[in-house]
Amino acid sequence: MVSERMLGLGTARSVIRELFEYGKQRSAVVGPEHIYDFSLGNPSVPAPPQINETAIRLLQTEPSTVLHGYTSAQGDDKARQTIAEDLNRRYGTSYTKNELYMTVGAAAALCCCFHGLTCPGDEFIVSAPYFPEYKVFIEGAGAAMKLIQPHQDSFQLDIDALAAAIGPHTKGLVLNSPNNPSGVIYSEETLRAAAQVLTEKAQEYGHPIYLISDEPYREIVFDGWSLPWLPSIYPDTLVCYSFSKSLSLPGERIGYVLVPQQVTDQAQVYAAVAGAGRSLGYVNAPSLFQRVAASCCHLTSDISIYERNAQLLVTSLREMGYQCIQPQGAFYLFLKTLEPDDKAFSLRARDLDLLLVPGCGFGSPGWVRLAFCVQTEMIQRALPKFQELADSYR
Repeated sequence: MVSERMLGLGTARSVIRELFEYGKQRSAVVGPEHIYDFSLGNPSVPAPPQINETAIRLLQTEPSTVLHGYTSAQGDDKARQTIAEDLNRRYGTSYTKNELYMTVGAAAALCCCFHGLTCPGDEFIVSAPYFPEYKVFIEGAGAAMKLIQPHQDSFQLDIDALAAAIGPHTKGLVLNSPNNPSGVIYSEETLRAAAQVLTEKAQEYGHPIYLISDEPYREIVFDGWSLPWLPSIYPDTLVCYSFSKSLSLPGERIGYVLVPQQVTDQAQVYAAVAGAGRSLGYVNAPSLFQRVAASCCHLTSDISIYERNAQLLVTSLREMGYQCIQPQGAFYLFLKTLEPDDKAFSLRARDLDLLLVPGCGFGSPGWVRLAFCVQTEMIQRALPKFQELADSYR
């Protein structure tokens, strides 16, 4: 016998991965140039050249036993201090290595937070649209996920819905900005209003309510928009970060949790995050790329390509009569479907070899997600297919 829950997770592939696998199989039949795959958020922009240069330099100059050996469970001291100093330079803070825990990407960072914070009966609030794995991570930690809906015109967090959802068992709120799948950045006004609600409710219920800020897209912010630094707005914020998107390193699985000194019961929270890493087997994130990412943490890939892709899609699709949310960051576009059933719309698009992810999996039926971290030339080739899809509904 095996765990029924784990069996279910192992046999029920995510709809995103399902579409991605379908695209690979279909491309073998019709040719990859005839598949327009907007399913997977896999960065298409190369990593900065300094990534390879740094890795090569380390490989050529550092003893192999050191470079490939274990670091401290919480991460390499120098790497953590370098990242802390980069954050201090950018945000005017005074973090040290002792507030950082290196992880196997943002997924591990989130899991360490959920497992480290959860007590029996706890709940975490998530606002749609949301990354579907949040539910898996939260329930895997023994907590419950409570879903709220955003303002449908802007996809900003609905403060009244947040206040109504918080109860005595609320342990935290999970925010993802820039947002996957909408590309929306939560405004400073929205975040300050949320912080006020969390503060008031924490006082009412007599325990901290933590804000878990999931920030893999933090550096991918488009011209004219800015991203507030959440710990400066709400003290009880834990930051989960990944270098996968900013440095185009998804396969290297490197990120961190930041637990600032200002967090309530900081020493206990940091120790619990570390304990969760131990329990889950996440100690010692990849040694080489701890050091590579730290050395290059002040860099980003060429995000201008993503912004160009976003504008091409938004302009073209609106001219065809589609409604979509203007991406402010990340590399996703949320498109309103031309019929209420987003799964049926996605299937009709798939018949044209357009791979679009249904929004119901993100908690927002009636929409589809396009990952535009693809070659611009593919978008240009796909536009007639979007026109054909729109015409099929007229």
